[in-house]
Amino acid sequence: MPNNRDMPSHEDKAWATFKTPLDKNSLLEFCQDVERLLRINPYLVFKKWEKIGEQLYYFHVVNHSQTPVFKIERNFKVRTNTNGLEISYNQGLKSSTTFFVEAISGGSKLTITENYQTLTEDERIARLHEVDKSLIKWAKEIQAFLLHWQRWSWLPFWRYYMQYVWQPMNPIARRVTYALLWISAFEVALVALGAIIYFIEYR
Repeated sequence: MPNNRDMPSHEDKAWATFKTPLDKNSLLEFCQDVERLLRINPYLVFKKWEKIGEQLYYFHVVNHSQTPVFKIERNFKVRTNTNGLEISYNQGLKSSTTFFVEAISGGSKLTITENYQTLTEDERIARLHEVDKSLIKWAKEIQAFLLHWQRWSWLPFWRYYMQYVWQPMNPIARRVTYALLWISAFEVALVALGAIIYFIEYR
């Protein structure tokens, strides 16, 4: 489970740290897909995503981590390094998000840090509605995704489905699809059970 601080402190940052089953190099490679990292966040509903330059992107999302929800529309720059990457935003309360990868026994560790503008106490209180409260849930979802990635990514069909079907979906569509798959699996199991009973009774 992620260790974390999910609200900006007097240091104007929030962070979450968790272990992953991937080795450091594999986790670094995984993190290079910034769009996938952001779309894993279950509180973000994407309206538009666009690459507008070298390591420069634009996105428009609706953030459901607070009530009422709030829109985020901005450009950001991605800078990679030997231990991860940093996303720098051109505007907004949040100034950057960093992904720091460390090697540990049996896998790796990922620390996500969200840095906020340095504000006075009054300014911080006045802009609390702009705080992204999704960090902890996002970290849990990335950790769960990586566990599935470690187990199933060797299957070409699974990789295709996750990249071209699951990833573009909004969070609610993913939940509906997941529920429908379980219902379908249950129905198939009932049919199989009926067939087995019929075979036993009337063979």
